[in-house]
Amino acid sequence: MPHHRRKSAFTLIELLVVIAIIAIL
Repeated sequence: MPHHRRKSAFTLIELLVVIAIIAIL
């Protein structure tokens, strides 16, 4: 995984996506 510095950013985006999906469901 070359994206080690942006791992936090990706994690935040994934969290937002998961929360959005749960909200829709």
